[in-house]
Amino acid sequence: MDSNATAERRIGYDLPYAIEMSHITKRFPGIIANDDITLQLRKGEIHALLGENGAGKSTLMSVLFGLYQPEEGKIFKDGKEVTINNPNDANDLGIGMVHQHFKLVEVFSVLDNIILGTEPTTMGFVKEKAARKRVIELSNNYGLNVNPDALVEDITVGMQQRTEILKMLYRHNDILIFDEPTAVLTPQEITELIQIIKGLAREGKSILFISHKLNEIMEVADRCTVLRKGKYVGTVNIADTTKEELSNMMVGRDVKFVVDKEESRPADVVFEVNHLTVKSKIHKKNAVNDVSFKVRRGEIVCIAGIDGNGQSEMVHAITGLEKAEAGSSIILDGVDVTKKSVRYKNTHGMSHIPEDRHKHGLVLDYTLEQNTVLQRYFEKEFQKCGFIRFSKVRDYSEVLIEKYDIRSGMGPLTVVKNMSGGNQQKIIIGREMDRDHDLLVAVQPTRGLDVGAIEFIHENIVALRDAGKAVLLVSLELDEVMNLSDRILVMFEGEIVGELDPKKTNPQELGLYMSGAKRDTNHGEGGDR
Repeated sequence: MDSNATAERRIGYDLPYAIEMSHITKRFPGIIANDDITLQLRKGEIHALLGENGAGKSTLMSVLFGLYQPEEGKIFKDGKEVTINNPNDANDLGIGMVHQHFKLVEVFSVLDNIILGTEPTTMGFVKEKAARKRVIELSNNYGLNVNPDALVEDITVGMQQRTEILKMLYRHNDILIFDEPTAVLTPQEITELIQIIKGLAREGKSILFISHKLNEIMEVADRCTVLRKGKYVGTVNIADTTKEELSNMMVGRDVKFVVDKEESRPADVVFEVNHLTVKSKIHKKNAVNDVSFKVRRGEIVCIAGIDGNGQSEMVHAITGLEKAEAGSSIILDGVDVTKKSVRYKNTHGMSHIPEDRHKHGLVLDYTLEQNTVLQRYFEKEFQKCGFIRFSKVRDYSEVLIEKYDIRSGMGPLTVVKNMSGGNQQKIIIGREMDRDHDLLVAVQPTRGLDVGAIEFIHENIVALRDAGKAVLLVSLELDEVMNLSDRILVMFEGEIVGELDPKKTNPQELGLYMSGAKRDTNHGEGGDR
């Protein structure tokens, strides 16, 4: 961390805390989400809140923002006790929040979203010109660079997040809460966001940064408070601790940051893509252009690349969510499945951990147990004479809950939309890895998971490989790409531009391929070397 930046911010050690949450307790049916937690945020400080999935981080911040009311405890701002009954009260006190899942109206413009609820008016008419001028000034001053006239549905996730930040700045918030702000961002967007957060702190803002990514916390935070299973573990100065110590505080044991795996022993080809082409929905160029590769039993092949270079469209075509162009062929276990349905692929050897867990992975209004059998409810194990055997579904969901440490207030009966993002991800991972399959297509499988869960998932993916399964991994995390892969295929502008051996390359060389600065078109179609 940049110690000079910390000194420049003149953190208020001798002043009343900007925010003090004292002995907060929040209960839900079947669970104590926050159990007597005290959190103290200094003025001008970046304070990280760290914990496992379901540790109570988001709940605590939702209490501060007025979304929940605590059963016990008090909140102080600048040394004075305050009552926060709703987000409007929070905004009046200068408290703003960027939620893990953004609160934006997609059909509205960026400008409309920023001023929504606080529109400047004269005689009942919105003074849009004045609002637009102020939004542009804030955007330029903080280096956010958003287009106020763009529709939210047309901009990237990173730009949507910047819109959320501008919403806080427009409302003159001086307490800024970032709830898992990097969970859906690319590495490049994460770097940009960290610089923005540091800049906000230099302006005198006090920031609460919720995360379970230790590298980011070590880089951006001044202090860190750790929660575990709803309880307060401790608060440490980042300058006086290590990543290993923080992970131990978070999960209660030492965590391995390097994947232990033996040399792969690839066998016969399980999956083959030949001349795959997919049209783009947003421009005239193909999103995927003449891509070919193979995946064999007993190996993990990783598709690496900067987000937006065709990985999503490629996976959608492979799994049946999107149509491939004529001339493409997708072969699974020797059968051409190019035009087969999603269900056919699910029942004939393909499992899929999707990139967007809400859109393609879960039915949010269904219970946890219902989501575990979305692709299997029609099997004999779970139905008889056309009727679902609910006791069998319950038993199966409880097995996955135990095996994958899925945490929720009401167990199998918990409605999925009420669960933390990390535990939602665990439902999908457990369901897909447990199904009988020959190929696992895993897209950002550890997105939103804590270090303990990441370690567990990586071990299970390696175990699948060692059991003779084929794994196609798509990841934006360079550490995951380097640690988990047996072969790396790099995509740039819809094409595979190189095949790399993770033991013989490094992140710098990988970055050159990912940016298009280096290219090797003789990559052998993934396996024919």
